[in-house]
Amino acid sequence: MKLSIITPILNSHEIVRRQTLHYQRMHLPDDIEIIYIDDGSEPPIPKYDFKNFYQYTTHDMRPWTEHKARNMGARIAKGDYLIIIDIDYILPYDTIMQVYQFAGDRMSFKRYFGILNADGVIDTDLEILKAWRLKEKWIQRGWVSGHRSQFAIRKDLFWEIGGYREDLEGKAHPLGGGAGQRFFRQWQALEREGKVKLHPEKAQVYMFPTGKFCEDIDYNPFGLFHNLSRVCET
Repeated sequence: MKLSIITPILNSHEIVRRQTLHYQRMHLPDDIEIIYIDDGSEPPIPKYDFKNFYQYTTHDMRPWTEHKARNMGARIAKGDYLIIIDIDYILPYDTIMQVYQFAGDRMSFKRYFGILNADGVIDTDLEILKAWRLKEKWIQRGWVSGHRSQFAIRKDLFWEIGGYREDLEGKAHPLGGGAGQRFFRQWQALEREGKVKLHPEKAQVYMFPTGKFCEDIDYNPFGLFHNLSRVCET
């Protein structure tokens, strides 16, 4: 297997449905697999059945355990390379194939704004983005730099770094976010030592306009995404 695409999911049932339609439409090579790790959705996410698509669950009902889900996906993955991506991001076919042909250490993504419509088709129409209340400055710019938790990487390098620290999970941010910060720092240390290299080109992904990119930082248009309402441990 060449490439495994790993996505942690929590609720967001309609976006999961749209994403599965999006992937089915692509007719990807047989050595690309898609892995969804359900982080305790209530009710459970329906099971989807198509080639090289797999669904698992962490059975962990604590809050903020998305990094545990990513680790689980990486353990299950058969691919030599991993794409780690959240459910509110959209991978175009060309980007998947760019990573499929990649032979380096790690690649980051350049984020553009767009949605998946009800038929699972990418839509970047300006009126759609306005309906999602994307801030004017982001409408004018059209893109934003990469995010440390969305990337492509060699699977063996992911585990050389150590994956994500699961003992930092189950807590509200910023403590829960420490797992991601630690992973990124470990990568930076290897990069400074010249042991690994970030690919100079960024692959293009689309991102649903939510949160701080909208006029209301907690804005969740149409109720399509998990609202992070699960009670956090203290």
